Amino acid sequence: MRVFILGNGKVGRGLARGLRRAGWTVEVRAGRAGIPSRPITSPLLVLAIRDAELDRFCRELAGRKLVGKRTACVHVAGALGPEALESIRASCAGVAQMHPMISFADPDHPPTLHHGNLHVSGDPIAVRRARAVARALGMTARTVPGLDRVGYHAAAGLVANGAAALAAIGVELLVRSGVDRAEAPRMLGPLLRSVADNVEALGFPAALTGPVRRGDANAVRKQLRLVGERLPEAVPLFIAAARAQLPIARALSDATPADLDAVEELLGASPA
Repeated sequence: MRVFILGNGKVGRGLARGLRRAGWTVEVRAGRAGIPSRPITSPLLVLAIRDAELDRFCRELAGRKLVGKRTACVHVAGALGPEALESIRASCAGVAQMHPMISFADPDHPPTLHHGNLHVSGDPIAVRRARAVARALGMTARTVPGLDRVGYHAAAGLVANGAAALAAIGVELLVRSGVDRAEAPRMLGPLLRSVADNVEALGFPAALTGPVRRGDANAVRKQLRLVGERLPEAVPLFIAAARAQLPIARALSDATPADLDAVEELLGASPA
């Protein structure tokens, strides 16, 4: 399939790279360059632009008759449904949401898309072509009927961006514990990947590891004291993260209720 990607940022460039590797013919135009001057004839148009610009771009594309009935249009926003492309729906073959649940951080270092998830929803022909994208990229296309997209996007952002923030704090703690700053991210990256593997393969509660799971209040106390000494601004985050582990640990039952109560009491008595 041929695909036209409007938007040359992190997501647009990442999708283009993956599809080209799969043998697709891909044309990419930067969003800042505006809409093209000639009609788009590719079977699929991917709008990889900012959410707030979708309606304006669609209105211009429809108004200038740059998209015809042979082209399906999809966007990659996580919090918006296919209705975000309503202003171009009558002009094209169909519209859909096509959101990759993947963390795109740098346009020059696109993430691995293989084995990722692509949420698709919308008109049948647009959904079929979005699913073809998923197959080409080695991703799993998912459609969740009645999905609360704001909640879905919040969950994705909490995990992706929250994990990055936690890792940044971890880097600082490693540096203050004697690790070279350039090496610290290289140490934490594989750790994060192992967590991701456990979450995917084991789910919860089995993916949890560490002293909270074991009900080791003494280990948690030592770590909390050390964080308070070396990185005091991270204490509230440490406590919140440990508290969030408690219900998972209780579901596992590896530790006794009394040991987990001791951990909970320690965290509750700590300044938040």
